[in-house]
Amino acid sequence: MNEILQLKGRFEQKDSGNRPGHSNIPKNKEVKVSRLIDLKNDLVKVREFWEKESLRIKPLVSVYYTCVVAKSNRMKGILESGSRKNNQSIVGAKFSFDGSPKHIITHCVSDKTLIDAINNLKRVIKIVEETFGEEITYDKIDDINRDKYKSIFRSRDAAGLSKTRLVNTIVDAYYIENFGIERDTSDLQDDAIITIYDTGTKTSDILKQVGIDLLDVRIIDETTILLKPDQYRLLKEKAPYLISMAVTDISKLEKVDMSSTYETSTLIPHPGNEPTIGVIDTMFDENVYFSEWVEFKNMLDSNIPLEGKDYDHGTMVSSIIVDGAGINPDLDDGCGRFKVRHFGVSKGGQFSSFTILRAIKEIVATNRDIKVWNLSLGSAMEINANFISPEAAILDKIQYENDVIFVVAGTNKPKDSNLKKIGAPADSINSLVVNSVSFDDEPAEYSREGLVLSFFNKPDVSYYGGAGEKGIRVCSPYGAKTVYGTSFAAPWITRKVAFLIEVLGFTRELAKALIIDSAARWDSKPYSSTLIGYGIVPIHIDDIVMTPGDEIKFTIDGISEKYDTYNYNIPVPEDRGKQPFVSKATLCYFPNCSRNQGVDYTNTEMDIHFGRLIKTKKGKIKIDSINDNKQSDEENLLLYEGTVRELFRKWDNVKHIRENVKTPTGRQKKPKEKLENGLWGISIKTKERLNTEDGENLKFGLVVTLKEINGVNRIQEFIQQCQFRGWLVNRVNIENRIEIYNRAEETIHFD
Repeated sequence: MNEILQLKGRFEQKDSGNRPGHSNIPKNKEVKVSRLIDLKNDLVKVREFWEKESLRIKPLVSVYYTCVVAKSNRMKGILESGSRKNNQSIVGAKFSFDGSPKHIITHCVSDKTLIDAINNLKRVIKIVEETFGEEITYDKIDDINRDKYKSIFRSRDAAGLSKTRLVNTIVDAYYIENFGIERDTSDLQDDAIITIYDTGTKTSDILKQVGIDLLDVRIIDETTILLKPDQYRLLKEKAPYLISMAVTDISKLEKVDMSSTYETSTLIPHPGNEPTIGVIDTMFDENVYFSEWVEFKNMLDSNIPLEGKDYDHGTMVSSIIVDGAGINPDLDDGCGRFKVRHFGVSKGGQFSSFTILRAIKEIVATNRDIKVWNLSLGSAMEINANFISPEAAILDKIQYENDVIFVVAGTNKPKDSNLKKIGAPADSINSLVVNSVSFDDEPAEYSREGLVLSFFNKPDVSYYGGAGEKGIRVCSPYGAKTVYGTSFAAPWITRKVAFLIEVLGFTRELAKALIIDSAARWDSKPYSSTLIGYGIVPIHIDDIVMTPGDEIKFTIDGISEKYDTYNYNIPVPEDRGKQPFVSKATLCYFPNCSRNQGVDYTNTEMDIHFGRLIKTKKGKIKIDSINDNKQSDEENLLLYEGTVRELFRKWDNVKHIRENVKTPTGRQKKPKEKLENGLWGISIKTKERLNTEDGENLKFGLVVTLKEINGVNRIQEFIQQCQFRGWLVNRVNIENRIEIYNRAEETIHFD
């Protein structure tokens, strides 16, 4: 077995050298004047609607696109002049699911903007009609861009219309189907967490206009509030267009399947300098045998009565984190025991999302020393296809702002239920979400599925949570039990993450990447990724931080400071002038997210290119990426948004790229030709969706594996070449790291 390597070296940073070209529609396409007329009429109807409305807010207008639209093809000429201004007015985004997904993006603009947009369309319609007839083609737009129609901008019809806005308006019309006003269609019967569109008007003023008493409303943030059923119905009746997202506040916990009590040893040493993991769950019973290892705090109001069942779930989860390997010898992960700081935020039957949202923020803020958190609470209700749950959004925000990671259970499907999609907060994008498999590596019958927002690959990974006749052994308040559920798969991954971070010293970005990379095997996945994520995590920690002798696995962490963060100095060993390797790479980062952007949730994209260095036709050095990633290439290939999301996971904060070990016909891969100087490169290109600086100084973790196709161990050669090229190379030796950790945690007594 080879130890994995930590490479420390310099990444170069540079701004984007690409300047956006002139706007145009795809080649061999056209925009008909009738489409421009229809869009103008739509805006007239939208303005007429807002003129009649008594609610004093800036108008909302929804743009219905013809496809999943790229940021570069979002509207940039019809409402406002320029993409930046149009982006700044976006207050929501969702998909329509009538056939293939299409974007619906909602803007909040002034009445003057609507008037100007209508007049702008009138001018464009007249110019196109009189100059080009019933339609305008790609070639004619190109002629405008090349200043072959200067005369039209000197005519009275142009009336100050610029060439850029004329072209952008026509291009907008190609991608936009129509304009309208979105209205809430949900039907909630319980207390509801409501997010309204940000119209620039205070929520208190809006509620007052609608007739809802602000003193009787609990506020989560500037646009998210908790309403009673009658208040929600009143808001929906008077202003359904204001409601961006609505979810019920009451979440029911799935009942835990438990078998009869079994006998187990309750001998456990006193806690020492072991790392502490945070657990947010139901209550903890302080009478169990391992209670000395758990620091418990009840976060509920002291007036709320508690019953015996309220202590079951939380106690059993913490028993795995403290002494999971002792109770389940066949799942001994080599991570030892952990101390737990356990926060009881819920009773055992159902819980208020609003209450838990506030509790989680307070808990993390007051426990800065804890880096790894386990959250095995989950809603029985399905996630929404068009927006992230409030619970998940809070977790994502906390993880962006703090150096912490949440491991979240993938939620269970109750028996005889038609539920399919996972429940909140398993839709958290930054969290590591865990589903359950049987000991035969098959998805558990209670497993629920992603995707999240019709795109993000959740769950991330799977682990053993019990199924069939074999479950997970835990300690409950009433003795030892055998249980089943994702709630009891997640703590095992939490243990591994905590060991990687607290004991071995990896960053959280690398810890997450290592877990996902260990699950993503070379062979094809036998089950859908919507059920098992990237795969099943190995039991023992050795199988995460060590590799077979024919593999070289190394980690790199870094910070994105500019558009392109790159290093073209990766030496890959060669044999007789060729490089006999296939490779894979896993990239993880924790981006800022915007819940009010709906399906366009993540603000920052990191686009990874990894592979051999080659020369372009212009003599420049570029990376021949192992997944044939053509994004950001200087050739400016036409790549559709839906395609790059599917093939290259654009906007996903986890990127896993991999070569096949064998050819499609089942033959062994041939060694790669050595190109240029034999070096490989890494390039991470950082892009923003909202014209903000969320991606500046954003950390990332990268795990790369090189597999020698002939089974030869070439790690020593790789280490020597890396050191020769200036890399600092550290072997990850578990025993040495544990010794370093123990010495660092020793208490020194001074005489």
